[in-house]
Amino acid sequence: MAVGARSGHDEPEDRPERDESPAGGAAVPPEGEGDTPGGYGDGGRPARRQRSFWLELPLLVGIALVLALLIKTFLVQAFSIPSDSMQNTLQRGDRVLVDKLTPWFGSEPERGEVVVFHDPGGWLEDTVTPEPNAVQKFLSFIGLMPSSEEKDLIKRVIAVGGDTVECKENGPVTVNGKSLDEKSFIFPGNTPCNDKPFGPIKVPDGRIFVMGDHRQNSLDSRYHQELPGQGTVSTDEVVGRAVVVAWPLGRWSTLPVPDTFDQPGLNAAAAMAPAALGVAGAVPLVLWRRRRLTAGRTAG
Repeated sequence: MAVGARSGHDEPEDRPERDESPAGGAAVPPEGEGDTPGGYGDGGRPARRQRSFWLELPLLVGIALVLALLIKTFLVQAFSIPSDSMQNTLQRGDRVLVDKLTPWFGSEPERGEVVVFHDPGGWLEDTVTPEPNAVQKFLSFIGLMPSSEEKDLIKRVIAVGGDTVECKENGPVTVNGKSLDEKSFIFPGNTPCNDKPFGPIKVPDGRIFVMGDHRQNSLDSRYHQELPGQGTVSTDEVVGRAVVVAWPLGRWSTLPVPDTFDQPGLNAAAAMAPAALGVAGAVPLVLWRRRRLTAGRTAG
């Protein structure tokens, strides 16, 4: 006799063993057989054969390439900075990410934004671009590497369609009569435009006037006034807004719009708004007064 561990009562030494087989007496497959090809999974169904990693790899690579191409076409694209014209905001060799999504929804470039745009014609005609190899061409095509073939430029938007922009020697840049405080982004030691004073220029609708932050080392809108639009760039040529310095990692930063472009009265349309509202409010009063006078004369 042995002492029971649970109840504390005597139990027979020779107890009949419990039947632990599945209900109904179903046979149990050997250990591991249900997880192997030809075995059975839960519910007695045949287990799916696991596809080889090497067979799935081309599919995964193809999906990744399609996603990269879609991102480059519709969302963001990387661009390499080839010159010093945007110092110190951007350095030669920096990689920036350009937002290409918002233009699809009708967004237009705004003052103060750093934008990438295609050569409007004649800006880069003397610039020699390196000939990339096949691998570089492919990586550029899917957006994993900045393009070295496309002739694109990167500058800051100073004025937009409808604005009047001007800069006299030793003076600041003015937009619609408002002076810009450019100390936060202009290259140290540079003047706003002493190397190339300009204006006043009325920017046509659908175009932008751009300048580099390194003013004395930037062939921007000031230097192409003999071209159609007086050196302005069509918004159709704008690829998108540069939003982030992504590489090198030590220079990672965003590219916000400087505060000076948010000053009151800078917007030409906003400056005209009070006068327009005044006229709109006066017209009903004048008409009402005329009706009263006319009614008075008729009654008399």
